[in-house]
Amino acid sequence: MPEVKMTVNGKPASGQIEGRTLLVEFLRETLGLTGTHVGCDTSQCGACVVHVDGKAVKSCTMFAAEAEGAEIKTIEGMAEPDGTLHPIQQAFQDHHGLQCGFCTPGMVMSAAALLAENPTPSESEVRDYLEGNLCRCTGYHNIVKAILAASGQDVSRIAAE
Repeated sequence: MPEVKMTVNGKPASGQIEGRTLLVEFLRETLGLTGTHVGCDTSQCGACVVHVDGKAVKSCTMFAAEAEGAEIKTIEGMAEPDGTLHPIQQAFQDHHGLQCGFCTPGMVMSAAALLAENPTPSESEVRDYLEGNLCRCTGYHNIVKAILAASGQDVSRIAAE
């Protein structure tokens, strides 16, 4: 079996893979990074979003071999080493942007990609960007509010739902 090498959350990572091994499987099963979730196996839900060389990617759509030499960031790499939450994670907590939490890693990773591209998105831009991320619990309202808050925008006039 071939070996794949990449940098994951700032650290070198490698492992033996079969050619058909998906990036999400490599992250979860080989590296033990189980924060990246598998929700649908069809690239529809967005629970598996990670950053590959700075771009949001559904890791169930990419073979691990395609990530050879890449810089990968997962939800485990978002918080500071001392456990301090990333501002997006803190905003999700502060604004109740999660319920069961299954979609949350993908939502946070997508939100980080959005804010890197567009630091002060409008509510409609946030909703459009999250189109590929499914949540069956929250109704999205508080997720959108959390992302807007993480961008530094005033969300005090947005009603709690």
